[in-house]
Amino acid sequence: MGAALPLAALALVSATTLPQVATARIADRSRVIRARGGRRDYNNLAIEGGAYRGRLGNPGDDADQSDGGIKANSERRVLRRLSRNGDKKNHAQEEARELWDEERRNKRLRGSSTPEGGERDNTGNTGDALSQEYESPERFNRRLSSQLTGCCYTYQSYSAADMCSTYNRDCESGETPSHDSGDESCEQEGLSFIGISFSVNTANGNPYSYQLCDQFPMENIIDRDYDYVMSMDEDGWLVGGGYKSFDYSGKMPYIDSSHTELLRIGSLDTDKGGTTIDQVYAAMNSLSFAPFSVFPEYVKGGGGHHSGDDDGSNEVPSSDVTLIVSIVDTYESDDSYSSYETFLDDLFDAMYSVNGGACMDDHDTDPHVSMARGVKFKSSSHAQQYLYDANLEVAVWQSMYPQGVPIGSSGYGSFPAGSGGNKQYVGYGNLYFFFDRANITKAFRPNRDLSDDESYYSTLYMSSSSDVSSYYSSTTSIGFDYSGSGDDGSEYEHNPYSWKATMAMHDMTDGWNLPPNCYQEGETFFGIPLSRKSDSNLQSSSTFQNQFDFENIIDRNYTYIKSFGTNHGWLVGEQIGNGAGSIVDKDTAHIPIFYTGTTNPAMGGMTLENLIKVGKRIDFGTLYIKPAFVFIDDDGHIKLQFEMDPNSALAYLYDSLCKELGIAWNYDTPYNSEGVYTNCAMHAAGDRAKYGCGPEGSGVGGFCPQMTVAYSARFQGEDQAAAYLENCNNYVDYWRSMYPSGVAVGTNSFCPSGGCLGLYLNRYDLFNVFKPDLGGSWVEYGDFTVAPTISPAPTWPGGCDEPHNFHLDRCFRKRTRPKASAVVWDSLGAVGQFTLFLLAFMSITLAISIFLARARKRRRKGEGYIAFLMRDAKRKSKKKRRRKIKGNKDLEEAMLDERKRSSSRRSRSKSKSRSEKEKTKDDSKSRSRSKSRSRHSADEKCGRDATKSSSKSKSKDRDASKSRSRSKSRSKRDGETRESAKSREPRQQLV
Repeated sequence: MGAALPLAALALVSATTLPQVATARIADRSRVIRARGGRRDYNNLAIEGGAYRGRLGNPGDDADQSDGGIKANSERRVLRRLSRNGDKKNHAQEEARELWDEERRNKRLRGSSTPEGGERDNTGNTGDALSQEYESPERFNRRLSSQLTGCCYTYQSYSAADMCSTYNRDCESGETPSHDSGDESCEQEGLSFIGISFSVNTANGNPYSYQLCDQFPMENIIDRDYDYVMSMDEDGWLVGGGYKSFDYSGKMPYIDSSHTELLRIGSLDTDKGGTTIDQVYAAMNSLSFAPFSVFPEYVKGGGGHHSGDDDGSNEVPSSDVTLIVSIVDTYESDDSYSSYETFLDDLFDAMYSVNGGACMDDHDTDPHVSMARGVKFKSSSHAQQYLYDANLEVAVWQSMYPQGVPIGSSGYGSFPAGSGGNKQYVGYGNLYFFFDRANITKAFRPNRDLSDDESYYSTLYMSSSSDVSSYYSSTTSIGFDYSGSGDDGSEYEHNPYSWKATMAMHDMTDGWNLPPNCYQEGETFFGIPLSRKSDSNLQSSSTFQNQFDFENIIDRNYTYIKSFGTNHGWLVGEQIGNGAGSIVDKDTAHIPIFYTGTTNPAMGGMTLENLIKVGKRIDFGTLYIKPAFVFIDDDGHIKLQFEMDPNSALAYLYDSLCKELGIAWNYDTPYNSEGVYTNCAMHAAGDRAKYGCGPEGSGVGGFCPQMTVAYSARFQGEDQAAAYLENCNNYVDYWRSMYPSGVAVGTNSFCPSGGCLGLYLNRYDLFNVFKPDLGGSWVEYGDFTVAPTISPAPTWPGGCDEPHNFHLDRCFRKRTRPKASAVVWDSLGAVGQFTLFLLAFMSITLAISIFLARARKRRRKGEGYIAFLMRDAKRKSKKKRRRKIKGNKDLEEAMLDERKRSSSRRSRSKSKSRSEKEKTKDDSKSRSRSKSRSRHSADEKCGRDATKSSSKSKSKDRDASKSRSRSKSRSKRDGETRESAKSREPRQQLV
């Protein structure tokens, strides 16, 4: 018995363990799959396999995650081999499906393109990759609208310096190029200068551009239609008329600023070694100069720009496009020196005599016209073709003006721009003082008029009597060398399939690298408005938030910064009269979130109307932001980094924008309910916020909320740069302590609830604003606001009866529907309302006048107006009651039918005969009164007056005469009329 128990226990253990080894399995969903007969649930969502993992995220874009998924798939296949229970066919199909998913992810990592139609897996089943990668937009929008309020909880205790190191940025060393000119007396470089303007006003350009050059049609040497050029910096073409506000390219809406410098004045701050405007004016007014003739030389490419998008690869280089000109040497009165050389000597002497600053150039500038910067051509052959066409146009100009031509116009202009009451004749041969390249403040005229030859050539192109077509037809070749354009002669071509999601974090001083099927760049984007209005900025700035005062991170006094590498200064608003001579822009502070590209659908973009439609239907939560640190990026730009929280409402909004407006890339396709898409967005449909920058991102995506403070800042030295960053980040620490969970920006008049999203035409113009939670949208353009538009249907269940939906404008209008009278009153407009008011006022005054006249005539002695009003009202009420009792017999007669009327006539005839017999004994006065009553029973008083009037034949009373005449005339009526009159007496007695 004792030996049997161990044997039985051993048998039991072996029976319970060994068979289980063969059938052991890790917990999975195969039973659910077999029970439901497929790999999807009742909502057609995957519950197993690669599609299920893709629905939870997008691991295919990250190599590490993909490797982990492949490893997990291999383990699952091994376990499935151990757990086979005879259904070999089903397991073989599942294993083949997983192998196909693995191969698809590998293709995605290699950058394969998406096939046009549905894909066929290894099992022979066709399927749409879109349905396996995306949940329905309705489900995603539901989640999007109920996201967290607030953000950035993970790093609340971190300082700005700690956050800077966490994001792998250098905010302490100050190792930035100082760009020191070597002149210790000049502490601030500037951009003010004296020069010649080539500005033109064209139909395709800015309508406010000056027309100061009638000689050179600069529009003919630019590529506005993007036949050769792929992209440029955000300013676009600086010549040829400028840009309109709603240009498809989204370039800055500046006026034409084409010019050539003759002398760089530099800084205007005397404390920094500059020269004041008054000193410049005094020096120029003391000079006398003849009209200078300008000769066009050639158009060249090349330059010092760089491409921040190529990362050292063989991508399209960026360069500048420049028109080289020269000043023709003319000699006055047999002088040994030309007029231009004499002018330069006199100009330097005049500037020294007014104590010009050390920042002024010590030599004249080589004359040239900067046409565009950061230009990227589609290929080297496109660049050569453009230069050939542009220089062929220059060759035509050379044939028209063989000895050069004085630049000018026969029109009028006001300097500075906007001073309409100061318009003056432009003329020819003028020199101008440019405070900045887009702002001419004063014109200086030459000391003589044009000669006959100069006048002929100056008016040749614009004269109605001249035909320049012969110059174009005869010029078929280029007779000068334009090959020295700064390029190395290497061949290149843009490869759109080398586009990367990280290119969304773009250097705006360079051109874009465009994705496939996009043929024009664009600067339109969705972002968060952060601009403010302050005393130091242009008054056209708008205030979109009160939470951050960026003046605390701006070096207005140029204590640390020497100058800027572009014509733009501080992007958060530049002062009028700033010493650096930067373009005086309004505050354009913002955080770009999603670049949508061009709004030209013919070039692969999406129209502005469709962008607004899609934006209205995106249900996002309140957008919270939190500053992290200030740093200088690799391009030398000063930026304010905001925390990248992949779980915030801002991150979910980015995910939604990518899903609905991103470009089709790597098997990921966008989808939106409007069915409108673009090929020019700089974000992929499969990109997500978790692939963005920062410690919580993988660094392979385009989500990185930043605000650019200034372009290409040039510090006075490394110590000054480090001190500037330290001071800025000290203030960022204050913001971080004030808003530990972020803040939804806004004002009492703009987005009072905070957290709104803006659609920008360009960095300069905010066009449309969208409120969170489908709260509506409105147009915000040019400092004017249009009423909100309707929003889509409520997202909370229950419709407008649900309290969560009360704030939606659709539900608000339903619950607060205005009265019909209010609608009618509003529909009248101001003119109609005033007309009704005037009519009512006139009626009231007329009634008062009639009452006063009546009161003066009929009131009793000593009776007041109020007493008379009460007495008159009582008397009128008694009369109305009396008339109501008696009734209107004529009206009653009219309502009788013919049968009753005929029977009543017979009865009244008999009654009349009896009544006449009874009344024969009465006197004539009584008979007359009785007849009067029978004839007009409705008014008894008039009957008595008529009877009294008949007894007095010679009465002069007009009313009595009328009554008597009516009585006689009515007594002569025919029998039927008398019967009708007599028939009234019995009824009157009955009443």
